[in-house]
Amino acid sequence: MINSYENCTLCPRKCGVNRYEGKGYCGMTADISAAKAFLHQWEEPCISYKNGAGTVFFSGCNMHCVFCQNNTISNDYFGKTITNNRLAEIFLELQEQGADNIDLVTPTHFVPDIIAALDEIKHKLHIPVVYNTGGYELPETIEMLRGYVDIYLPDIKYFSPEVSMRYSHAEDYFDCASKAVLAMIKQTGKLTYNDEGGLVKGTVIRHLVLPKQRHDSMKIMDWIAENTSPDEVLVSIMNQYTPFEHIPEEYSELRRRVTKMEYNSVVDHAAELGLNGFTQQKSSASDKYVPLFDLTGI
Repeated sequence: MINSYENCTLCPRKCGVNRYEGKGYCGMTADISAAKAFLHQWEEPCISYKNGAGTVFFSGCNMHCVFCQNNTISNDYFGKTITNNRLAEIFLELQEQGADNIDLVTPTHFVPDIIAALDEIKHKLHIPVVYNTGGYELPETIEMLRGYVDIYLPDIKYFSPEVSMRYSHAEDYFDCASKAVLAMIKQTGKLTYNDEGGLVKGTVIRHLVLPKQRHDSMKIMDWIAENTSPDEVLVSIMNQYTPFEHIPEEYSELRRRVTKMEYNSVVDHAAELGLNGFTQQKSSASDKYVPLFDLTGI
């Protein structure tokens, strides 16, 4: 399985790079790189419900969105190289700290090593594993994770191919993300909680509302309502878009925050469709909610 890196096709980019010799589209070689591991208090309430999610932020990304909120690690590739043995130790250390789960952030390009690390400690790890992804996935990679992931936390970022091409150079984003999300739901089944209200199995779909894209967001809500059921999916509609300085000048429409009207129109539409899940306050649109990537826990 580790040889998946020799001709990498782990994500829809299918760049085919030998990551033992160079870097894939994700910006990563075959060596795991991570920037922080800590108890994250700000995930959805059913994910960070007690002590916080045991979050591991991996370096690199297969999307490279122009507005990325974690630009330091996704596009600037900040992080520290570790072995899969060290990754396994990090998982156990987070569990010992009281983590509600193991929350793998942007993990797609390291799936073979994540599986190897989980295999090493599966008899010692007693908390759920969360796969926290931008949604640009292949069903084949999701199938590799069967039996390893308990909770899927994918984004569905865009509906329109024009929008996904403009912001992420991924014209096929929705086609890929929608198929991957259905594969995730099929794998996890109905939402299951523990006695403390923590999710232990299921799928939570995230969507970040962007400036000038509320109609695109509504189409995503329509698709979710038409293709899933409330007993198997929660929807998290995020209001935390922050216009960071790294956004290029040619994307002027992204250089402001989302308005109250834009956000509320998406939330109201989701409610009309009968979708269940989470919303955010306007105050969440702040850089203070972006973690300081300082190699803590790595």
